[in-house]
Amino acid sequence: MSTFIKDFIEREKLSRRNFLFASAAGVSSAALVGPLGINPALAGGHGGWSMAWSYRDRASAYWNSVVSGGEAYVESLGMASSDMVNLINEGSSEKSLADIKAFLAKNGGKGAIACDANDSPNARPVAEAVRAAGGYISTIWNKTDDLHPWDIGDNYVAHLSWSGRKPSADAARLLFDEMGGKGGVVHIGGIPANIPAIERLDGLKTALKDYPDVELLDVQSADWDTTKAAEVMSSLMTRYGDEIKGVHCANDNMAYGVIEALKAEGISDMPITAFDGNPEAVDLVMKGDLLATVFTNPHWGGGIALALTHQAAIGAFKPSDEPNAHREFYGPSILVTPKDAAEFKAMYLDSTPKYDWDDRWGLSAGQIQYK
Repeated sequence: MSTFIKDFIEREKLSRRNFLFASAAGVSSAALVGPLGINPALAGGHGGWSMAWSYRDRASAYWNSVVSGGEAYVESLGMASSDMVNLINEGSSEKSLADIKAFLAKNGGKGAIACDANDSPNARPVAEAVRAAGGYISTIWNKTDDLHPWDIGDNYVAHLSWSGRKPSADAARLLFDEMGGKGGVVHIGGIPANIPAIERLDGLKTALKDYPDVELLDVQSADWDTTKAAEVMSSLMTRYGDEIKGVHCANDNMAYGVIEALKAEGISDMPITAFDGNPEAVDLVMKGDLLATVFTNPHWGGGIALALTHQAAIGAFKPSDEPNAHREFYGPSILVTPKDAAEFKAMYLDSTPKYDWDDRWGLSAGQIQYK
């Protein structure tokens, strides 16, 4: 097993024991937290509002980058990055809701929260709990299609997602071309109820319509997890063997596991695409171990989600005065391929761009569309 992926899996295991670590990309470490993820030293955020990010874990460069964006926003207010509270739900929707309620109770309802609700159905009880307490929240990635911020009111400021369909389809077309336009492909997906997992599979299926000689052999969920993806890929190799000519992964973490499973079979040249654009994945694209990954600028997403929430809380703008396109919108995506990976790395990973957090919708890729 390669040193990089061995270390990555070990970090995942540490996360499950509730430790935090700094990412290989140099993202700043999280605030030390007390019971229920609350920083006991926090005396209240700017304007009397305490700020928090609620998310799954820190076992990937992706979430570290999201959190670093939230910290960058807090620092832009003249505060310390540690003044942003980390509410880590460890993949539990119940914990996500409980921690947010506890955070709001501790701060008398004056909480400005950015949140990935862990799964789509959890977004509604989270948003309703925040409204009931008098706090403000913006969500990213996961919510049901029938839940809209304007239905909850100003306390549910905005929902930010990234279109998984088009960039996933673009990555799939690149994969199919590398396969010579024929052969079997497998898809390794995320948590089935997650919106990005659904959209990224949809993107693959859309691309397949243009490639009649490419067959989708199987779709298996690995829950965004590196170790599980390795196990799933090993099982698929046992079942399909050399029928598999390419692998389409719904995120970078799972692609790492796929790479190791294939190397265990002595396969090092199978084309694989991924999603998230993490530093490790970009390095693998540059080395030729990955065909492509999709970058969703998580640093900007983490910062703008918290900025929107906090700015609404302090009255810098009123959400209900904004068009729906400002309350449900896509962030930008970039397909990273071998021909542009080095340039991309220099621009986005070797140094972090500085963002104007008052330019709330400057990087929006348009209003979220539903099927």
